[in-house]
Formats: sequence, C-alpha cells, structure tokens
Amino acid sequence: MSRVKKYYIETYGCQMNLADSELVAGILRENDYQATTHPQKADMILVNTCSVRENADQRAIARLHQFKNLKKRNPRLILGLLGCVAQRDRGRIIRDNPFIDVVLGPDAYRRFPEVLRGANLPLVDVQLSKSEVYDRITPFREVSVNASISIMRGCDKFCAYCIVPFTRGRERSRSPQSVIAELHRTIEDGFREITLLGQNVNSYRWESYRFPQLLEEVAGIAPEQRIRFTSPHPQDVDDGMLEVMRSYPNICPHIHLPLQSGSTQVLRRMNRHYSHADYLKLVEKIRQYMPDIAITTDIIVGFPGESEEDFEETLDVMNTVRFDNAYMFKYSPRPYTRAAKWADDVPPEVKAKRLNRVIATQKGHSSQHNRALIGTRQKILIDDVSKKDENEKRGRTGTNKIVILKKGNPSIGALLDVDIVGASGVTLFGEMKK
Repeated sequence: MSRVKKYYIETYGCQMNLADSELVAGILRENDYQATTHPQKADMILVNTCSVRENADQRAIARLHQFKNLKKRNPRLILGLLGCVAQRDRGRIIRDNPFIDVVLGPDAYRRFPEVLRGANLPLVDVQLSKSEVYDRITPFREVSVNASISIMRGCDKFCAYCIVPFTRGRERSRSPQSVIAELHRTIEDGFREITLLGQNVNSYRWESYRFPQLLEEVAGIAPEQRIRFTSPHPQDVDDGMLEVMRSYPNICPHIHLPLQSGSTQVLRRMNRHYSHADYLKLVEKIRQYMPDIAITTDIIVGFPGESEEDFEETLDVMNTVRFDNAYMFKYSPRPYTRAAKWADDVPPEVKAKRLNRVIATQKGHSSQHNRALIGTRQKILIDDVSKKDENEKRGRTGTNKIVILKKGNPSIGALLDVDIVGASGVTLFGEMKK
C-alpha cells in the first residue's frame, strides 16, 4: 500500500485567508491528501499570507525558511507560498528564494491537482481572474462550530491605502444557488454559526439579486443557526439590509462598520466616499433600527497629511459612537496603492502617540460596554476552550463579545443562557444559568 501523503497549512491575516485555506484543504483532500498538525510529517507545507500589514512578506518568507531544513529529511517535500503576498510579489519570491516550489495567488488554487500530478516545479501563477469564485469546491473545515461562506471576492472601492484590489482583483459575486447549496452543507455538517464573507460583503450583486435578499434567504433557511456577515462598507449599508437584520432573530445584532478616520478631509483622500457627518448619521440610523446592536470598527492613524485637528476628529467620532471594540493600526504604505506615491509625512513617534490615545479611548469604551452587561443574562455559543485554562470554556454573545465560563462543562457548539458576573478588558466572565 502506498503511504498516505499529508499537507500542513499555516494561515495569516483575515477571515478571507482562513476561508481560502479551507478551499485549498478541500482541493487537497479531494486528491487524497490528509491534514497533519505536524509540519515535520508533511509532504506539502503551505503558508497562506496576508499583505495588508507591513512586513507580512518577510514574516511569511522567514517561516518558509524555517521549514527549508525539512527538505533534507524529505527531498520531495513541496514548500508553497499562497495568497496576497504571493500575488503582490509575483515571480520575485522564487528568484530570491529558490527553495520555494509553488507560488499561487488567490485565484490560482485550482492548479493544485496539477502540482500533485508532478508538474514541473517551481510553479508560479499569480494571474488575477475576472470570474473565479471557487464554485463547486467543497471547503474542508477543521473547526466544528463556525463556518464562513465566501459570497464574493475582490473589491472595487480602491481606497487609497488598501492593496486588496491589487492582490484579490475586482469584485465578482457567487450565484445565490451556489451560496445556498454550501449553506445547506454547513447545516448538514452541524455548524451552529455561519458567517457570510466578502471583501466588501454588502456590495454583493448577482444580476438584480442584492445582499439584503441573500441575507434574508440565508436567515430563513437556517433559523437554528446564528448568522453573521463581514465586512460591510458604510457606503453600501442600506435600509433593506437593516430591515432584514431587525426582522430575523438569528441574525446577530452586531455590525463591523470600518471608520478608518473621523476627518472628512482624510476620508476624502482615502477615497472612502463618506464624510464625518455621513458616518454619524449612518450609526444613528442603525441604532434606530436596532438600539442594542454592537458596533465595531477599524481605525487608521497617521495617514499622509493627517493633522492634529484631523486626528481629534477621529477621537470625536469614537466618543460619539462609543464603539464596542475596534481594530486600530498605524498607517504603513502598501505597494501599488495610490497613497504609496505620497509622502509618509506623519512622523513615527506621532503615529505611535496617536495610536496609544486611540487604544486608550477604545479600552475605556469597551470596558463601559462590558461592565454594563454584568448582572444580565446572555445567550452564548460555546466555540472553544479558554486559551488560558483548558478547563474553562469560551463562548460568544450575539454581539460578538467573548465570554469565559470558569465553571461548568458545556459541550463545544452548545447554545446556552449565561449569567454575566464579571468583565475585564474585552472579556466577559459568566456562570451557567442555575
């Protein structure tokens, strides 16, 4: 009997990258490869990369360098670089790192069977597609609670700081039929929470069929599952989407609404298509539909030309909205983007100071939101064990807040009522309903 070949994948970056790794795993399993959690046992090692943040490529290459020595033990070992860094840097990676065998961009994963059949290596394919959405490929998901279903790929917004349109191409949406077919599979497989995923998820369009219609159909088909979606663009949030969210109790009362900057002037340079006032009006509308909704965001400090007055406007929006949580970053230029051509003129020490102020402000708001939940009863979905203590379970509220259970032993995937008894940072602590 021939030995079963094994693959090992490490994934960095966003949920889209995680979903892509599940696609790759599905392709490999269809070709008789099995997963391993031990790279030293693998016949193929893949690093799936993100290029949104600075130095991501160096980190990815450094990781593959660590695996390079395993080729001495197994000369047939295939090392591959996948994803956005592969797309961005194209053939230069192979030239500078000849030990890498495969470089595939996000639209080239269907070439894996060719690699497995013994294609001449190295193989580089970073061609962007105008149509690839990976229909008819069954992802392999190792987790058993949360499933992400990619409904569209790419982005047409061309924000001045963002590399995504250059690494993932233009927007193209899956057919509703293929999304619903995958939804049925995830339900049959026992997943309790389903996230509709897209680079700009609420710009989904299939002929006249738009995101609110898809969201409503998904919620209706899966009434026993929690439904989430990420990430929407503020420009594409409409009353139809908000009405659907309000109408279906299984759609989680949480929206991630990237702000990036509170300054209208900076937003204009960022090519974000909304103003300070527009954003606040949208938040007000969202809360009119769903007063108890949790709103999270992304914030960039130190964008080219950002003055102290611009930065204070960001703090003003934060203090007005009082986000439940935020991802906060210092600006760093990304290749190919419009902003990369501009002077990175906010000094590093100023960026650091501004970021620290944003973080401190958000910590205060997150703490206030969480302390307000002490003494309430929340329904949480148990999705893992605690990272700090394997005897404790971890779950999330519908508003996407982490809850740690120090007592009790509910099963992974259980949806249960929990009394919130404490809060620390972004974490809540709960006790099972007595």
